[in-house]
Amino acid sequence: MDGNGRWAQRRSLSRVEGHQRGKDAVRAVVETSREIGLQYLTLYAFSTENWQRPVGEVRALMGLLRRYLRTELRRMMNYNIRLRAVGDLGRLPVAVRRALEAVMLATRNNAGLTVVLAVSYGAREEIVAATRALATAVRKGQLDPQEIDEHRFAQHLWTADIPDPDLLIRTGGELRLSNFLLWQLAYTEIYVTDTLWPDFGREEFLLALADYQGRERRFGRTTEQQLPSALRRAAR
Repeated sequence: MDGNGRWAQRRSLSRVEGHQRGKDAVRAVVETSREIGLQYLTLYAFSTENWQRPVGEVRALMGLLRRYLRTELRRMMNYNIRLRAVGDLGRLPVAVRRALEAVMLATRNNAGLTVVLAVSYGAREEIVAATRALATAVRKGQLDPQEIDEHRFAQHLWTADIPDPDLLIRTGGELRLSNFLLWQLAYTEIYVTDTLWPDFGREEFLLALADYQGRERRFGRTTEQQLPSALRRAAR
């Protein structure tokens, strides 16, 4: 969700006001995801690198997150939305962490859309943590190194029980992953738009999904291999 600061600066507003306006885009995307039947939506809300921003901006972002959790809980319950979070949550201010845990607990049995907040999240940190956990298990004799494969490694990531994304939407026009889900995005389709996050609403979200629907996902195979066996025989 990139571009809050630039959106505000172009309007001679503070960066905090840009983040506040970004809440409207979050609501629009969440509501659209629920309406069209998506099962998972992951929002990159705050990276590990974002801790390096000015103290005042970080404090405002944390306050904004806490207020969002408090005001959106009723909506999540009414719309059967489950909230999850991935990241180094121990770095969050205590009040924010408690609010996040409370909402996750309250929505844990909701069976509709799962909204995953990546907060205090960094993919490199996630991969290092998974590697450390596997190394510890090997050292204790609980795991044979030969048993380590992609599946077992993925089980030690913060997203262990969350499907890999089908589509990554990058707002703000930047052509980089910014340390987001580096392992999970191996075969994810990527859609980049110059639209800044506060201006990203239902219409542009649907355009991104329509673009995705027109793509052919082969996962290293040929086009013919992707066809059902009956169609392959007919093609011959």
